[in-house]
Amino acid sequence: MNVLSVNVGGLDCCVVDALPAGTSPQMIVVLCHGFGASGTDLVPFGPELLEHSPALAERVQFLFPAAPLDLSEAGMPDGRAWWHLDMAKLQRAMTTGEFRDLRTEHPEGLDFARERLLALIAEWSERSGVPLSRFVLGGFSQGSMLATEVTLHLTENPAGLIVLSGTLLNEAVWREQVSRRAGLSVLQSHGTTDPILPFQAAEWLRDMLTEAGAQVEFIPFRGGHAIPMPVFKRVAAMLESLVKT
Repeated sequence: MNVLSVNVGGLDCCVVDALPAGTSPQMIVVLCHGFGASGTDLVPFGPELLEHSPALAERVQFLFPAAPLDLSEAGMPDGRAWWHLDMAKLQRAMTTGEFRDLRTEHPEGLDFARERLLALIAEWSERSGVPLSRFVLGGFSQGSMLATEVTLHLTENPAGLIVLSGTLLNEAVWREQVSRRAGLSVLQSHGTTDPILPFQAAEWLRDMLTEAGAQVEFIPFRGGHAIPMPVFKRVAAMLESLVKT
């Protein structure tokens, strides 16, 4: 297994692959962690997917960028964020069961995070020789919102989008842009009892993507804000399918 720490597009990244020396990847998978997680939170996903799916081992390279915001002053020593959240409001919603409808929100910091991830994609595409059409973008929670935001801003479809416990955000802008994503391969999962991002809001996102012509595989599961094993296996299956096309 090859693991490399690099700065790409202004973001610190962990690059994971099992490519033989001198071999170029056929597909790049960029996965973004959620709010409050460490920059390396999703890195174990890379080796686990490569071990689970040998078909990926000599073809796919994973990039795990660390979000630009340091949350140590907020009491999260290793925590990172793509943009800040109102933690008091979030805690209140989780305590009371208040429905979190983020459709009208365009968080301060979203544009900056989008530009950083777009810069990462452009730089790594040039360095690796892999075109945008062979990139899969995804993430968990806040990271999946960013991956969706970036995907909708691209000039062409990437190979795929993975939305793990995401939500419909920035709806006015997303609905304007989603028509350009017809044919996009999307894997979306969400827990039916998620206390942080409501299941219904995930269905809104699914419906918006589907109505625009995206090919969405939607995986509901019993549970909360998580990535259960059945979802992991579907991610592996999606990547196996995409790398062969």
